[in-house]
Amino acid sequence: MSALEVLPVRVAGAAENMAVDFLLLQRCPRARAPRLRHYGWRGPSFTFGYSQKIDWVRAQLLPGAHFDLCRRPTGGGIVDHRDDWTYSVVIPRGHPLEEDRAMQSYRAIHECIAESLCRQGVPAALKPTGAPAQGGDSAPGICFQRLEPGDVFQTQTGAKLAGAAQKRNKHGLLFQGSISRAATGPALVDWEGFLENFAERLGTALGCPAEARRWPELDEDELDGLVEKYSSAEWNEFR
Repeated sequence: MSALEVLPVRVAGAAENMAVDFLLLQRCPRARAPRLRHYGWRGPSFTFGYSQKIDWVRAQLLPGAHFDLCRRPTGGGIVDHRDDWTYSVVIPRGHPLEEDRAMQSYRAIHECIAESLCRQGVPAALKPTGAPAQGGDSAPGICFQRLEPGDVFQTQTGAKLAGAAQKRNKHGLLFQGSISRAATGPALVDWEGFLENFAERLGTALGCPAEARRWPELDEDELDGLVEKYSSAEWNEFR
C-alpha cells in the first residue's frame, strides 16, 4: 500500500509557495502517493482566487500596507495569511477522492480538519451541504468573512475556521487550504500535534498510512520559472 507522504515544513514568499504547490501537482505521476505539506510565509501575505479581478481584490486590502500578493492556481476568495495555518494536499490522478465531485473531496478533507481540531480541544464541525452561506452580500470573495457549505466552523462562536480551494487537471487534484488561528477560540492549539493528527486522519480517509518523507527532487529551473510567473504582473493582473 502506498503512503500519504508528509513533506517537511518550508517557509517562503507568496509566489514561491504557489509555485511549489503547482509543481507538486504537475510532477505527481499517476503511480505516486498523495502528498501533504504545511508551509509558512516569509512575510505578511495575501493570496486570491484564480478567477478574481485584481482591481476588486486590491480595493478590499489595507491601503498603504506592505505585503506579498499572489493569485493562486486554485479558485476561492481572498485569504489573509498573516495569522493562518496553511497547507496543501496533492492527490494523483485515478485516486477515488480525486475522481469525486468537488464538494465530496472538499467535505472529505475538511472532515479530517474538523476532527483533528476537535482532538486539540477546538469545537469544530462542517457547515451542512445545502445550507445557505453566512456572511451577507458584503463578504463574497473574502474567504474568512463568508461561511459556505462544507467549510469548517467553530461551533461555540459560529466563526469560520477553515476554507479551501481546488484545482483538477490531467495530473490530479491540488487542494489548498487555510485555517484561521484567531477563530480557534480559547483552546491552546498544539499545531505540531495538530499536523500529526491531521496527517493520520487524512491518511485513513485516503486509504494509506501517513509517513514523513524527504522533499522530492524538483527541477530547480522549472521551479524558478514558476516563481517568476507567479511574481509577474502578467499572472497577477490578467483579470
